[in-house]
Amino acid sequence: MSVVTKAGLLGRLEQGPVICAEGYLFECERRGYLQAGAFVPEVVLEHPEVIAQLHRDFVHAGSDVVLAFTYYGHREKLRLIGKEHLLEPLNRDALGIAREVAVQTGTLLAGNLSNTNVYAPDDISRRTVRKMFDEQVMWAVEAGADFLIGETFSYLDEALLALEAMRATGLPTVVTLASHADPDMREGVDPVEACRRLEAAGADVVGLNCSRGPRTMLPLLKPIRDAVSCHVAALPVPYRTVGAQPTMQSLRDPDLPDSRPFPTALDPFTCTRGEMSDFAREAHAMGVDYLGLCCGAGPHHVRALAEALGRAPGASRYSPDMSKHAYFGTDPSLRARDQAYAERL
Repeated sequence: MSVVTKAGLLGRLEQGPVICAEGYLFECERRGYLQAGAFVPEVVLEHPEVIAQLHRDFVHAGSDVVLAFTYYGHREKLRLIGKEHLLEPLNRDALGIAREVAVQTGTLLAGNLSNTNVYAPDDISRRTVRKMFDEQVMWAVEAGADFLIGETFSYLDEALLALEAMRATGLPTVVTLASHADPDMREGVDPVEACRRLEAAGADVVGLNCSRGPRTMLPLLKPIRDAVSCHVAALPVPYRTVGAQPTMQSLRDPDLPDSRPFPTALDPFTCTRGEMSDFAREAHAMGVDYLGLCCGAGPHHVRALAEALGRAPGASRYSPDMSKHAYFGTDPSLRARDQAYAERL
């Protein structure tokens, strides 16, 4: 483990915003390498080249972080599909793929913990969940992770268990909560108080990810920023959630009110690049400095976010330039072309 690891994440945050691309589950499902419903990241073992390329695509688009694809790569998810014996190979391979890309691109390598879906507020559950976190943290440390992320927690206590496991390593920690239609955590604690408690427990970065889109996440961020002194994270889903339907799970097609678009029919609700740029600017203006996107995001969304923060990632070379469009362009060369064509007639 590098002696400058701590300065990796926190040093960069002191210099300016850090961008982290999440959303691997949905993107791999869209590309045809992961099954919606189970959402188990078997693609890591079956098509490692897909994960490596997606890491590169996100970095090319502006991500400062290569996040090892171990979301839902925990014991319970693999048990559900009868593949618990693949737990360690999946985690080690995911970390190895991410590490190779991080080294090649000079980005930060992050280990990843997530909601377990088996947490319950009793001692047996806590011990089970903590053991699940400990083994994933161990593999991340052995792979040389620069920092650790615990994400998408609906229970504050589960987030605190993940934080305990991560802090035991001495690595920097990011903990983000999922705020659902009822914005409070399952224990009834509001997101502001939950983030206060996470900071008090030693988290370096606290905030929100997943579930809510830009419009319905933004109002929750300023109170969190005002309540804590540590860095604040915001990684929404790129969907047009609104007050009456504040999460991607609660979105409904107005023409089909009984339909449930989540998770495979959310396309009509997808945010534009401009909407993601607006979110990035607004969130950063209120002091949020760890920014990214979650389920549903593609590299084009990440590029828009990065450019809104004043970045020019490699993908910016190919950012739209409608001045050269054959029909709508204004570039002088187009007028010269039209004139030459007219002269030939």
